[in-house]
Amino acid sequence: MRLITLAAWTALCVSPAFAHGDHGGLAERHQNKPTAGAVPAKGRLWLPGDHHIHSEFSADYEPNPASPQTAPIPLLGKDGRYSISKNAQMARQFGLRWMVSTDHGGPNHSKLNYEQAWPEVNKARAAVPEMLIFYGMEFDTPAGDHSSLIIPFTGDERNQLRTIESGFSKREPWPADKAWDSEGFMIDALKMMRDQKAPPVLIANHPSRSATAPFAWGLYTPSEFRNWNDTAPRVAIGMEGAPGHQAGAIKPDGSPDPTGNRGGYGRAPTLGGFDQMTATLGGFWDSMLAEGRRWFVTATSDSHSNWRDGGNDFWPGEYSKTYVQARADHGDIVDGLRYGRIFVTTGDLVSEVDVIVSSGSKQAGIGGTLMARKGQTLTVTIRLRDPAAANAGGRTPDVARVDLITGPVTGSVADRTTARAPATTVTHRFIAADWSRDGEVLTMTHRIPAVTGPLYLRVRGTSSDEQEPEADPKGEDPWSDLWFYANPIFVTVK
Repeated sequence: MRLITLAAWTALCVSPAFAHGDHGGLAERHQNKPTAGAVPAKGRLWLPGDHHIHSEFSADYEPNPASPQTAPIPLLGKDGRYSISKNAQMARQFGLRWMVSTDHGGPNHSKLNYEQAWPEVNKARAAVPEMLIFYGMEFDTPAGDHSSLIIPFTGDERNQLRTIESGFSKREPWPADKAWDSEGFMIDALKMMRDQKAPPVLIANHPSRSATAPFAWGLYTPSEFRNWNDTAPRVAIGMEGAPGHQAGAIKPDGSPDPTGNRGGYGRAPTLGGFDQMTATLGGFWDSMLAEGRRWFVTATSDSHSNWRDGGNDFWPGEYSKTYVQARADHGDIVDGLRYGRIFVTTGDLVSEVDVIVSSGSKQAGIGGTLMARKGQTLTVTIRLRDPAAANAGGRTPDVARVDLITGPVTGSVADRTTARAPATTVTHRFIAADWSRDGEVLTMTHRIPAVTGPLYLRVRGTSSDEQEPEADPKGEDPWSDLWFYANPIFVTVK
């Protein structure tokens, strides 16, 4: 098991970026102020975390015997199993630096969150002071599946979440109200979040878990995500690239479960542990990036019950990690999520990923935008840390290959159901012979001559020999099929 010794932490603060609400839409998305992204910055490090973790406050419900018209009674510890403090302790054990407590909603759950869960979040902060803990929820998304709602760390986080959950979480009213389960209602929710003083971050969870087949969408659709991103581009910032429940094919004794699926994806299986919306080359994610959308991917545990206790889940940080380049404070972590300074990994395949695109004296990193002149050469430098220590599965995986993926930015699509970007390609595949090694650090370089138009670049890597991630069979050992994905860098051309 790889454990990380935590040094002294800086004082907690709220980023100045949250002083004003995001008043955005399509126009704002195309007028993003270019940022450098994840370039070496004083005080900023790659901080691993998890934004999708359930506690005992993810309740089951039973009818109220007093009256069937009265809201059902929540039963704590039946869906999510552990206390928030226990989750924080295990997250610390497996090397995380930040986490979000995200419990399911339900009838009148906003009251449960306000009165019971929020005080427990503060108890966990006191019990595990090394962990930067966010208050949030797994939002019951109108006209969709679930999404992680991350509330910025301010003095008003308790009231802010109650306002959102009580007003828009589709399972909140009792009796149930179908009017709360429409895309228009979700758009209204995003407008409200967008205009809050400290806008939250919203990330769609397990986007293809309800899909019936590859490219046969379920509760989430490409047009839905485009509508979200148009409405509130600094709130609706992306989706889980690698869903949780990755231990679904492991029995409590550690042996394979031949009937189990990674992620609980039964009909449209994960590909190398990643959702088809992310893992398909030239698929949905690339179609969003080809529009120039800042649409980012993450990886989580979706921890409810650990596999050792008969559940389908790894502890937070045990298998999946979302790394954000940030200072060790709540505000800069949210800023890193909002602006895509993110890479994700499974099985601790890597612990640092730096992708720097440069042209002359200018450079940009993950989540950033480089402004270049037509005809200039781009230099792409990729630096990885491939840890020598064993991961939580007792393995010491090696990076077998790294792929540099590029695609042209062609602008908005006429067909909002589009889920293909056919011009996206693997520009270069790096193997061990192509990189230099300095201890745990691998460095490789590629040049793109004479850039002619706007484009994006992204990087992925694997421990396997698969040229493209393949569908995960039932009973697959998740530790034997590891991938990492870095979020995009955009290049604009004058």
